[in-house]
Amino acid sequence: MLTALAFEDAFQAADAVLRALELAPIGLEGFDALLVDFMRRKRLAVEDVALLPSGGGFLLVEMGAWEAAEAQAKAEALVSASQAWPHAPAARIYSPAEAARVWHVRESALGAMVFVPGEPDRFEGWEDAAVPPAQLGPYLRGISALMAEYGYRSPLYGHYGQGCVHMRVNFDFRSQEGLRRYREFIERAADLVLGFGGSLSGEHGDGQSRAALLPKMFGPELIGAFREFKALWDPGNRMNPGKLVDAVRVYEPVENLRHGLPVAGELVAGLETHFAFAADGGSLERATERCVGVGACRNTEGGVMCPSFRATGEEQHSTRGRARLLWEMLAGALRDEGFQSKAVHEALDLCLSCKACKSECPVQVDMATYKAEFLAQRYKGRLHPLRHYLFGHADRLARWGSLAPALTNALLTGSITSPLIKRMAGVAQERQLPCLAPRSYQSDRESALKGHDLSRAVNAQESKRALARAGMQVLLWPDTWNNYYHPQTLAAAESVLTRAGFAVETPRGHICCGRPLYDFGLLGAARKYLAKVLDRMTPQIEAGLPFIFLEPSCASVFKDELLELFPDDPRAQRLSRQVWLLADWLAAKAPEWATGRLQGAHVLLHGHCHHKAVFGGPASEIALLRQAGATVEPIQAGCCGMAGPFGFDSDKFEVSKAIASDGLLPAIARTGPTTLIVADGFSCREQIAQLSQCRAVHFAEALAQSRDCEG
Repeated sequence: MLTALAFEDAFQAADAVLRALELAPIGLEGFDALLVDFMRRKRLAVEDVALLPSGGGFLLVEMGAWEAAEAQAKAEALVSASQAWPHAPAARIYSPAEAARVWHVRESALGAMVFVPGEPDRFEGWEDAAVPPAQLGPYLRGISALMAEYGYRSPLYGHYGQGCVHMRVNFDFRSQEGLRRYREFIERAADLVLGFGGSLSGEHGDGQSRAALLPKMFGPELIGAFREFKALWDPGNRMNPGKLVDAVRVYEPVENLRHGLPVAGELVAGLETHFAFAADGGSLERATERCVGVGACRNTEGGVMCPSFRATGEEQHSTRGRARLLWEMLAGALRDEGFQSKAVHEALDLCLSCKACKSECPVQVDMATYKAEFLAQRYKGRLHPLRHYLFGHADRLARWGSLAPALTNALLTGSITSPLIKRMAGVAQERQLPCLAPRSYQSDRESALKGHDLSRAVNAQESKRALARAGMQVLLWPDTWNNYYHPQTLAAAESVLTRAGFAVETPRGHICCGRPLYDFGLLGAARKYLAKVLDRMTPQIEAGLPFIFLEPSCASVFKDELLELFPDDPRAQRLSRQVWLLADWLAAKAPEWATGRLQGAHVLLHGHCHHKAVFGGPASEIALLRQAGATVEPIQAGCCGMAGPFGFDSDKFEVSKAIASDGLLPAIARTGPTTLIVADGFSCREQIAQLSQCRAVHFAEALAQSRDCEG
C-alpha cells in the first residue's frame, strides 16, 4: 500500500527517512519539488503529478503484507505516526491504480531532469553518491550548499531508504574554466560524502569518473591491493587500463568526456538542416543528445513506442539505439562515415515514423524527424531510389490515375501487371495495391454544386442555410487518401458537419500536405508542397477558418513539420492553431449533436499513432461515440504496422505483420459479426482489410451510418 508524505522541503523529507524505516516499509523513495516543477514544465506525467500532496520534498513509502487489509492498516499507522514527527507531513494513501500512477512519477525522474525549457544542460558527473540513511538530511543540506557555491543546481531523487541520491547537475564541460570548476567541485563533494561515512557511488558503480577519487575512500593500502590483484589477472595491463586502478596512472575525470573542449585548430562546420530544430538550438547533433538512456522505448506493453523494437527485440531498432547511433555518426565513432553510414541507415530503415517517441519518450526524442533529416542529407545531390519517388509522390499518382480510374485499377490488380508494378515499386507480392474510387470526393462535390447530384445539392443548400443561421464556417480538408480512394468518408464528414450546424467549404482542385515525402527524406519537395498550401490557403488562414481533417497523419503535418520547415512564417503559426481533427471539433463545438445516433452499437476503436502522439489520442471520439449510445472498446494496441508505405515494402512485410499481431489483429479476431470497427487512419484501415476478414470505417462514417464487419 503506497503512501506519499509531503514535507516543507527536501531536507525535512530526508530527515524523516530513519523514522519511516522504523515502520519496516518494503519501499522508500524520495524526490524534491524541483523535480516536480521540471515535470510540469515539460508536461511530463502532469496528471499523475497532480496526485501528490502539496509540498517541497516527498517520500513514497510502500507498506507490504500478505493481505490487503493488513497493508492498509500499516499505511494508516504510518500516517498516524508521521503526525507526531518533528515536521509533520501532509499524507495521502493511494489505491492500487493511483499507486501505479504515482510510481510513474518517480520512474520518470531521469527524463524529467534534462532538456527542460529555460534550463541549462545537465550532465552526469556526481549522480549517485550514497550515505547512511541517518545522515541523508545533513548530506543533502551540505551538497546543496556546495552546489550553490559553484552556481550549480539539480533536482534530487533516489532510493532514500538506502541513502542513495541521484542528481544531474548543470556542469559546464565545454570550457576550460568549466572543467576546472567541475574537477574542484567533485573533490570537495567526495570529501563531504566521506565525512558522512558514505560512498562515492551508491548504485551505478565506480569507473573512470571516480577512479581519481577512490584513494580518498579506500586509502593507499587497499588501492595497492587492487593494483596487485589486477596485475595477477592482467599482467599486460590490457583490460581497461587507467579506468579504475593502474600501475602508471588512472584517467582524470575530465578526460575522454563526451562533451569536451574543441580540438585546437579544428573547424567544426555546422550542418545545414532542412528542419529548424528550434527546440535544440538548430542542431541535429544536440537533438540526438536528448537520449539519456531511460529505456522507455524498450517497453513491450502500453503506449505505442517503439513498434519496431517490439517486433524485433533488437536495441538498434529502439528509439534509444537509433539516437545513440545518430550521435555517433554526428560526433562520435561513426563520424568519418557520416550520412553514408550503413549501420545508421539499417537502424533507421525499420523506423515507422509513428511519432510515438515524440510524446512517450520522457526527453521527447523525435525519431521521425531525425530519420527524415538523415535521409535528406544522405541523398543530398544525388538521386533517391525509384520507390522513394513513387511512394513519396503518391498524391500525384492518385491524381493522374483518377483521370481514368477503371484503367488504373485494372493495371494495379491485373494478374500480369500487378506483380510487375509491385516488383518495380518494391512492394511485397502479398500486398494488394489500393484501388481508386470511380470518382473523387472533389469531383462529386463539384457536380453537386452544379446541381447534378440532388442529395449532395441538398447538403450544399443545408450548408448555406447553416452559414446564414450560425455564421460558423469550416474548411474540410480533402486529403489524398480519402479524396481519391475513400471519397465516401469525406462525404460522410461533410454530412455530419452540415447536420451539426456548420457550413462546409472545401478547397477546389488538387491539394496535398505531402505526408509521404517525409518518409523518404524528400524534404525539398515537402517544403514546396507546404509553400503551395500556405499560398493557396492564405485567405482562409487569415480569416481564421477552422481546418477540419479526417486523416491524422495529414493533420499532424500542419501541427509538426510545418512549424519546423517554416519557423518564421506567421501563416504557418496561424494555420497550425486552426487545425482540428473532426472528433475534436465536434466535441468542442457540438458535443450534444451525436446523442442517440448509434444506440446499442458496439464499437471497437483503433487509434492512429499520430493521433495519439500529436493530438493526445482519440478521447473525443470515444466520448462522442458513447454519447451516441454506442459501447466503445478501445483496442489496447500500439501501431498497426502499416504506417503509410512502410507496410507495403517487400523487405518490411514480415515486420509489419508482426507489429499488427502484437495487439491489433488479436483484438479484431475476437470481435463479433455486428461489431463496428473504427479506425481513422487510411493505413490502419488498409492493414485491417488486408490482414483480417473485417473492414474498418472512419469515425465520420460511423456517425453517419452503421457498418458491419464483413466476413
